[in-house]
Amino acid sequence: MPTALSTWAERFRRDMQPMPGRLNSSLRIVLASIIALLFFMTLRMPFASVGMYFVFLVGRDSPAVSVRSGIVSLLGLTASVAAVLGVVVLTDNDPMARVLSVAIVTFIAGMFMLASTLPTLASIWGFIFCTLIAIWETHAPTGTLVKGCLYILGTVSLAVASVVVVEYVFGTRHPAEELQQQRIERYHALEVMFALYGQGADAAQLAPAIARVSQLAATGQSGMQRLYNTIVERNLETGHLSIGTRVRITMLAQLMDISAAFALQYPAITDPVLQQRCAHIAGLCSHLVAGTVPPDSRSELMTERPLGPDPILIERIDGVLHNLFSMPVAAGSDPERELIALPSSKVPLLVPGALRQPQTIAFALKLSLCATLCYIIYEAVDWPGISTAVTTVLITGLSTSAAIKQRLVFRVVGSLIGGLILGLGATVYLFPHMDSITSLVVLIAAVAFLSAWVAAGRQFNYVGLQIAFSFYLVAFEGFSAPTELAPARDRLIGILLALVIMAFVFDLIWPVRTVTAMRDALATVLRNSAQILRLSQTAHTHVELLRQADGLRDQVGKTVAAIRTMNDTIDYEFGVDRPRHIHAGETILRAALVSVAFFWNQLAVLYSEHDSEFLNDPRLAHLRSGEADALDAMARSVLHKADFFVPYPESQIDPSLLAHPRYNEYVRNSIARFDELQNIVGQLQTQP
Repeated sequence: MPTALSTWAERFRRDMQPMPGRLNSSLRIVLASIIALLFFMTLRMPFASVGMYFVFLVGRDSPAVSVRSGIVSLLGLTASVAAVLGVVVLTDNDPMARVLSVAIVTFIAGMFMLASTLPTLASIWGFIFCTLIAIWETHAPTGTLVKGCLYILGTVSLAVASVVVVEYVFGTRHPAEELQQQRIERYHALEVMFALYGQGADAAQLAPAIARVSQLAATGQSGMQRLYNTIVERNLETGHLSIGTRVRITMLAQLMDISAAFALQYPAITDPVLQQRCAHIAGLCSHLVAGTVPPDSRSELMTERPLGPDPILIERIDGVLHNLFSMPVAAGSDPERELIALPSSKVPLLVPGALRQPQTIAFALKLSLCATLCYIIYEAVDWPGISTAVTTVLITGLSTSAAIKQRLVFRVVGSLIGGLILGLGATVYLFPHMDSITSLVVLIAAVAFLSAWVAAGRQFNYVGLQIAFSFYLVAFEGFSAPTELAPARDRLIGILLALVIMAFVFDLIWPVRTVTAMRDALATVLRNSAQILRLSQTAHTHVELLRQADGLRDQVGKTVAAIRTMNDTIDYEFGVDRPRHIHAGETILRAALVSVAFFWNQLAVLYSEHDSEFLNDPRLAHLRSGEADALDAMARSVLHKADFFVPYPESQIDPSLLAHPRYNEYVRNSIARFDELQNIVGQLQTQP
């Protein structure tokens, strides 16, 4: 136990370290929170706690993202208010109708949380609906209740406006340059560390370089992905970014993680062979800093590089670098600019086929069951204070057991810090001595900064959000300082009630292990890769081909990023099979990164107008058809842990293609990536 506690303490310490943009982002949230607070207190707006929390939810990377996130939030709010008033009017506020509406709304919200590209919209809709429908249980006048439902729109609108104003003045101006700078900073840190390893440096010389790599690894991919999303939302110039920036960010984050683990295992290296390998890695990282491809890597990329079922860290580092250099390189044309960052206008609202998937329906049913049980219980015992149980279900409801355990634990920790320690402490020791708005502003600024700083971390970010949410629930009980301790107690009990019910439903009655969800995600990536291979035969026009390809690439990029996030949450799984699950998760992530390199090499051919003969040549079409059938077989094998047989691709190739001056490199690269993918997928047959 002491070892486990020290491990988590070290993770928390690394997660709280300063990182690029962290201080700036935290201060922007503080300023937006203060502006919103002054509006709420001056205008005496109800639901101030919800408005203050929305400051944290609205995108804070650029004005465009803030506006879009705010509009999405307001659309969800408007839909929630309309749904609540519709239920009340059409059923004459019948109690049974309210119960059924909670079940139906949370089911629909659960469906769209997994099936749409804007899951926040569905989550906000369900969250606000359950918050507002509860006030109709009271015996207040109808006019007062209707005004309360409408006031929440004004409250959140003011919060969104505060964020947008702050972002327009202080937000990121050049996200592409900042993203490129962050990528170069990470590659340079790796270059320095591995160069020192290659030179045989001692532990004292290596310590600063190792610390820098560990610090950057702890930041994860979320900050870079947010900058990428800013470019996408505003359709900005991409500068010197590379093709497939979203998946390259995921690969880079994984490379940083493995390199940090390697550094912890080797404070210094005396083995000449290992030193030579580290020097080679340093050279590759220098090419990534410069954005060039090593001249001797062309032939290497066209050959398979298989890894065994238990690769050591240095082999995994080589594997990720191999995947990075396997990605296509941009030539600067307009179509290839869209390969770097796909404009948000070309991203479909619904993920194709997701509404029909059994796991989507199962997740929605579980979410609806938990929310309905919580609603019935707190209404049956006539205890409105524990209504946080329903919101806990909607906020922590994720599709895998480990992810749910993570959020539930973080929600309890955040609630203890924000609700009991800070909220209760302020109620007892501070509010009785505060007689001006200035003292309240100082208190809110301190809590907002603490919450924003923690929320900017990689592993414990949800704790920061819950600190803010729990504190605001307690501190903004009305327009005067709270004088009772019961609210903090009641809200914590509501959270604990949701913990018990969700643990029972999600982890005991209907569990979905994280590895199972990762297998589903990998199968989706494989099926999408098969679809991209068939597009040249199924799409009737080039415009339709690009439209379908855009949808597939967006889904693949987000799915691979989700696989990496799920791999981080496996630590929260319990049971005797936990080590095997961790090993299986790492294998699935490796397979996903290899499949991404394969996918993008095929996608680049579809986009290039100069490569139309690649789509029309019957020999290449035959090769792609065989690979597509094989990828579908791999997807079924991943899902069902079954054996699969794939004919060796070279048996389906016209020998003239291997000697063709134009097709040779494409064919050999395709075969090499396919064989690597087949090798890794085969390793999953014996794993959980």
